[in-house]
Amino acid sequence: MTTGAEALIESLKRENVTEIFGYAGATICPAADALKHSDIHYTLVRTEQNAGHMASGYSRISGKVGVCMVTSGPGATNLITGIATAYMDSIPMVAITGQVESYLLGRDIFQEVDITGAVAPFIKHSYLVKDVKSIPRIVKEAFHIASTGRPGPVLIDIPIDVQKAKFEPVYPETVEIRGYKPSVKGNIKQIHRAADAIRHAKKPVLCLGGGVISAGAQKEALEFAERSQIPIVNTMMGLGIVPTEHPLYMGMIGSFGTATANKTLAHSDLLILVGARVANRAILQPLEIGRRMKTIHIDVDPAEIGKNVDTTIPVVGDVKQVLLQLMELDTTAQTQDIEALRESRKAELVRELPSREGYAHPARVIRTLGHLMDDDAICCVDVGQNQIWTCKHMTIKHGRFLTTGGLGTMGYSLPAALGAKVAAPEKQTVVVCGDGSFQMFENELSTLRNLDANVKLVMMENSVLGLVNEIQHSAYSGPFGVALDHSPDFSKLAEAYGIRYGEIRQDSEIEEKLREMLHCDGPYIMVCHVDPDAKTSD
Repeated sequence: MTTGAEALIESLKRENVTEIFGYAGATICPAADALKHSDIHYTLVRTEQNAGHMASGYSRISGKVGVCMVTSGPGATNLITGIATAYMDSIPMVAITGQVESYLLGRDIFQEVDITGAVAPFIKHSYLVKDVKSIPRIVKEAFHIASTGRPGPVLIDIPIDVQKAKFEPVYPETVEIRGYKPSVKGNIKQIHRAADAIRHAKKPVLCLGGGVISAGAQKEALEFAERSQIPIVNTMMGLGIVPTEHPLYMGMIGSFGTATANKTLAHSDLLILVGARVANRAILQPLEIGRRMKTIHIDVDPAEIGKNVDTTIPVVGDVKQVLLQLMELDTTAQTQDIEALRESRKAELVRELPSREGYAHPARVIRTLGHLMDDDAICCVDVGQNQIWTCKHMTIKHGRFLTTGGLGTMGYSLPAALGAKVAAPEKQTVVVCGDGSFQMFENELSTLRNLDANVKLVMMENSVLGLVNEIQHSAYSGPFGVALDHSPDFSKLAEAYGIRYGEIRQDSEIEEKLREMLHCDGPYIMVCHVDPDAKTSD
């Protein structure tokens, strides 16, 4: 006979799970005990939200479904932000939560919470396990749902008595879920319509989103653009699909995007959206886009097509398959003046930056960091001004750029980087954050040390919540509630955790100190003192 907890762990092993990120508690102890006797590696986080972020970072680099496991009540509710972050960014994840005894559900007992109800608005699917015999089937279905169609998180909530119950498990080999059949190939009629529109366009633009990465279609997207000679822009989640210095690449669109990218979009007569939600940060005036140009929208999720931008030609299907289908046809666009766009982009990349005594210019820090990092490095970026500066100025070669674009969760960067490092320990991994976001994840410095992870952390320190401060200066009566008074002495904090530490206080120090940081062994915190009045437009 096997317990439900043992069947859970065996089911995870059968899904090729080798890593779990979590935080134990009373109602998940049976599963934790079964995990102890398995060969799955377990990483203890310091707060449950970060178990979700680590699973996300692991998934985005490994290409596998990330797994996190926490207890009931506050453990489950702390995980909610990690789940919502993964949902908004379409990251495949299975979250496992312990639950109070099934016969006590609904009685408001100690550490009971309706977690399946709580996450309903931002979860791809959820299960409350009531019958121990259903565990193998549910785990099989959860991984299938999380990783197919539009990827996303799935929750499995397991009462402690179900974990302890004994039975003879039957492990299914296949999955059959009624009503769940995600489209893969695009409709051939729509494919031909799209190809015809591209051939007749005079100024088409290709906008790539995070769905291209989810589909593993980076190679196909670049090949399609090169064959068709179409300029490329991207949303924030699409950063890293195309090398920054590729001749067809014009930058990130949107309110915090590059001038060249936004100009390319504004002058286009055909917008080809691929795996992108194009929410308000990416396109400020969607009605204007629909009025001025035709739009082809390719996405595996039909609910996303036409939701934010009117679509002329919708194509539902797996992005990789649809691009391959398009490349079987003639999609050569009419010649446009790409050279002028290239020159505009080059001018942005080498724009002269001002200096101020006692401070490092954030754009200069990011430019230098991008040039010094390995070609295939992983860069994990937090939220706020540091995110915008990095999106605009980071040189990405053939590595990966991880950030939270949908929910915009502060404190994402280090836990995501740790998950990424577990997935690819050989890859150079760098975190960019602000002093505000740093203080949302600083407890995970313990996890960093426990993993002995060679992660480099670059902090923009300006003693203020920079982006909110900037918004309050420009649109309201001035800053309020944004001063990070009495922040810790970061050098002493680094020393307490046994992490090497450095500071950059002027532009002349940037290259030498960043080079030193990148070349040393082990984790490193580099604090860059940034002008509190520096803006994202600088």
